[in-house]
Amino acid sequence: MSRSGRDPNERLRTAKKRTTSSARWLTRQINDPYVKQAKADGYRSRAAYKLIELDEKFDLFKGVTRAVDLGIAPGGWSQVLRLKCPKAKVVGIDLLPTDPIEGVTIFEMDFMADEAPAALEGALEGAPDLVLSDMAANTVGHKQTDHLRTMGLVETAADFAIQYLAPGGTFVAKVFAGGTDTELLGILKRRFTSVKHAKPPASRKGSSEWYVIAKGFKGPVEEKED
Repeated sequence: MSRSGRDPNERLRTAKKRTTSSARWLTRQINDPYVKQAKADGYRSRAAYKLIELDEKFDLFKGVTRAVDLGIAPGGWSQVLRLKCPKAKVVGIDLLPTDPIEGVTIFEMDFMADEAPAALEGALEGAPDLVLSDMAANTVGHKQTDHLRTMGLVETAADFAIQYLAPGGTFVAKVFAGGTDTELLGILKRRFTSVKHAKPPASRKGSSEWYVIAKGFKGPVEEKED
């Protein structure tokens, strides 16, 4: 027995059960300063600092009265929203369960479901000034497939933003190495006054994630009469 009262062979057996990737993840979590800071600051995830850093660079929260958090779980981004925009109405959605956050309406449902956009709009009681998407598809280990699946979520989030954002609003979404697909990037550039990509310092260096930041939504397209 060790001085702690635990059998050292038990720890060895437990370690053997871990995959190499999970062991690397655990080591990275233990040594990650952002993980430690998140615990100290009361944030549910280190991802909160990605949003904080993006705001510091792009001034995302100025004048925000309504915001949507797509892929809210575990809730770090909405925690930041509540801190930075305490009077704003915030609505989040995720397939995964998310513990309640004071002042945030949370839907546990698939954002890709037909009824999801209407549910979000109804809870906001008005057009959002800010649409955030930290969504990413579950990976299958095939790089091209994983990229396509995540870009499908980005495109759906962008469609939602373009349909529901208030004029002058902002759309922020997670993308991956290579940035936003050419076709979607073209759409965003036509519909927003500014479109940029950024990798906040809190995003791990080894990660392929980037974020697209589209500001100054030009409003709905007016249909021309024949």
